[in-house]
Amino acid sequence: MSLMRRFMQFFFHLLYHPFAFTYDLVAWVISFGRWKDWVFSVIPFIEGTRILELGHGPGHLQRLLLDRGLSPVAMDESTQMGRLAKQRLGAKSKLARGISQAMPFHNDAFDSVVSTFPSEYIFDPDTLSEVKRVLRNRGRLIVLPAAFPSNGFLKWLYRVTGESPAALNETIKERLQRPFIQAGFEVKIHILELSSSQLVIVDATK
Repeated sequence: MSLMRRFMQFFFHLLYHPFAFTYDLVAWVISFGRWKDWVFSVIPFIEGTRILELGHGPGHLQRLLLDRGLSPVAMDESTQMGRLAKQRLGAKSKLARGISQAMPFHNDAFDSVVSTFPSEYIFDPDTLSEVKRVLRNRGRLIVLPAAFPSNGFLKWLYRVTGESPAALNETIKERLQRPFIQAGFEVKIHILELSSSQLVIVDATK
């Protein structure tokens, strides 16, 4: 593992745990104010009303789902993120603390599972096995793994951290699909073209 990648893993650990209170500010800065727009881009792909969000962070997507009259449940490994989300969502929130490789939910419990900007856990075979277990038949897993900004500085930052390829070619798409196909999902890759960036959406059906 490269020194830069180890540094980024350490940085994200700090961001999700002791410095979770800075998450919104950091996300806003690195996206030039587009972070929530990126996260909310998954909404058209979500089906049904029983929705599980993996890695809820500070709870912005949960807030939107609740405001739309849906029945979301969310899980995060970070205690600090759980506190932030609870403050934002109030009594209506249904939040759980846990890891994606061992979810505390019944079989076939959800119509959709969604995760925006997750870390590498989302590609773990144990995570994908658990997602299949908790999804109903023909339920959907929607993952937003990356945004590739068109801003020059952000393009450089993503490149040096190893998070952004030079182009979203077929090789990159195939590499993104592979873990989900190996887990038994039917997979489509959607590229959303925005004025400031390209978003990658993994659309996997059980």
